[in-house]
Amino acid sequence: MKELPDHLITFIEDEEWIFAKTYAKTWPHEYLVEEKVDKVLFAELADCIDKFGHKENFYSKQMTYFPFKNHMYWHMENIINRCLLQDTYEQRKKDGRLPKGIY
Repeated sequence: MKELPDHLITFIEDEEWIFAKTYAKTWPHEYLVEEKVDKVLFAELADCIDKFGHKENFYSKQMTYFPFKNHMYWHMENIINRCLLQDTYEQRKKDGRLPKGIY
């Protein structure tokens, strides 16, 4: 696993991550919206996810994920998401904890 530079660790720790209420029962996670944070740091974190992350599935879709401390990070366009490592698709699939009736 690649270690993040100190300024990105500070960015992750200092930002107010938004809890995704819509997915609270199925896929609990938090997110940042590019337009509401420092755009340069957002882009740099998204770039680190792409460069140093690994491919994993989310059902039939393949995504690039980057584990850091106790979270898994991924991004989609102008949003960076994170969830606890225990709540990733792969871990929940392994544990038999996938939500029923989704996808």
